[in-house]
Parts: sequence; C-alpha cells; structure tokens
Amino acid sequence: MGFAGFGEYAIDFYDGLVADNSKPYWNANVETYRRDVRAPMEQLLAELADEFADLGEPKVFRPYRDVRFAKDKTPYKTHCGGVIEAGRGGGAYYVEIGPAGLRVGGGCFHLAADQLARFRQAVDTEVHGRALETVLDALRGRGWEIAGERLKTRPRGVDPEHPRLELLRHRRLYAIHTWEPDDTLHEPTCLDRVRHAWRQLRPLNEWARDHVGVSELPRR
Repeated sequence: MGFAGFGEYAIDFYDGLVADNSKPYWNANVETYRRDVRAPMEQLLAELADEFADLGEPKVFRPYRDVRFAKDKTPYKTHCGGVIEAGRGGGAYYVEIGPAGLRVGGGCFHLAADQLARFRQAVDTEVHGRALETVLDALRGRGWEIAGERLKTRPRGVDPEHPRLELLRHRRLYAIHTWEPDDTLHEPTCLDRVRHAWRQLRPLNEWARDHVGVSELPRR
C-alpha cells in the first residue's frame, strides 16, 4: 500500500504517551502505534527512497529509549522518527511525527571527532565555507531554523576575527522545520510536504556529504 497519511489517532497516541510513559500504556495502545504511526512512516519513507537514495537506505528508529546512562528512565520515545542517511553526521533526510506535529530536518545531527575536524577545515576555507553560508542563508529565507550544539567560546587556534567564527563554533549543524498538527498530516499530500522540504535540504546534505562524510572511527 502507498502512503495515505498518518492515522487518525497518531497524535492522540503520543499525547497519551507523554502523559503516561509506561509499559501498561504502551501495551494497551501498541496496535494504534503500529497502525497509525509506524506503518505510515514506513510507507512514507518507501515512497521517498528512490529520489533520495544518494544518501542511503531508509530506516525507522526504534521506539524504545536507551536509558542505561540517562537520568530520565521513561522507556519510550515520545515521537517516531525516520531517516535516509549514509551514516551519522554526513548528511541526512529526517522526518518525525509527535505531539508537536510533523518535523523535517537535514544536515549534521552528529559529528564524530574526525567529522568535526573535516567540517571545520571546510568552513575555514573561503570557497567551501562561503558555499555553506550561501546554503544556510537560502534555507533561513525559506523559513528553516538553523540549529545545532555550539561551543560557548571559539575552537582552539581560531582567529577571533574569523569571518565564519559562528559556523566554526558548531559541534553539530542542521536545519529543521515543523508544522503543527493539521489535516494534511492525515492525508496523502503529507508526502508532498515532506518531499518538497527534503528537496530544499539537498544542497545542505550534499555539502555535508562532500566535505564531512561518514566517520571512519569505530562506534562506541
């Protein structure tokens, strides 16, 4: 079956999970999750896979939180995310449904040490650094939020007068956009909304692919 929109109770399911993030709630409502959230997310990604296959295969994230080292021990994520990416950090097409509505994003959501070094090296150069600025300015002009963890100071050895100091402070860099829950979320045209947004993200992801790439370090 093709993507026909997220189910009628997708947002209600997550509103309830926010209020009661427990195994009893999950078990009582897991069929709603599978029908109204998980299955539509898989269908959505399948529809988009061919056009955005340059970054990899689609994947829906597991609904369980890793609580081993977290103070917050609630067991379930309060959103469902899907992604097409080659590897963490080297560009990504991301989509998420949760209480806030529909969210899309792209860029470098995580940068390992070797990726961060390549990112800063590229930003430091006039050609590649200015190219990234141009991409980000275009996204801002279309209503995207540019986000990502940043250093409070500047990276060691960087000139305090560097023209792209603010970019060099980033430890992660990505663009996000959110639509509050609306009727489109439950309609086939939601696919067009995500596809159009991902097309706008292509220049950012291509920059990340070409200048950051996949980490060569072993995963912890």
